[in-house]
Amino acid sequence: MVNLFTLTIHYLRTILHWSEFPDALFWGLAMKRLTTVTKFMIGLMLSGLMINTYGQDVKAYKEGPVIEVSYIKIKPGKFEDYMKFLDSNYKSVMEAQKKAGLILGYQVYSAQARSPREADLILTITYPNMAALDKIAEAEAVTAKVMGNMDAQSKAAIGREPMREVLGSELLRELILK
Repeated sequence: MVNLFTLTIHYLRTILHWSEFPDALFWGLAMKRLTTVTKFMIGLMLSGLMINTYGQDVKAYKEGPVIEVSYIKIKPGKFEDYMKFLDSNYKSVMEAQKKAGLILGYQVYSAQARSPREADLILTITYPNMAALDKIAEAEAVTAKVMGNMDAQSKAAIGREPMREVLGSELLRELILK
């Protein structure tokens, strides 16, 4: 591959008819006789090379939505009760947050636990980005509209405890390949 420096020298020697001069002498004489337009063209070619090199540092992906994953172990005999809770209060809150633009979506997954201490239900909530996790006041206001004041929300939380155990949660960020 021919580099930009070689092309520039060839171009200047061709337009100035100085192919018989050595490089050091060539550059000294050439710079005196170059027109402003030719100097401008050389500058453009060199800046194009720098821009091309800079453009190669771009990431091969962009950051996508954030997913909160909660791992739930349902207590024996409480699966149907917990699913009824999810279908009522939980679903109402998630739909209200989705309508308010706080979340993109939510899902409920059944999982086959490989051991007694592993989750058998997985809940996910998809947020548009990490900044959406900071909208706590807005999320609390939406939840209050759906479930009532803090006392009502506390009673609902206490009612869930005999049905399930939260084993943990994590955040995942989707990386979208370009």
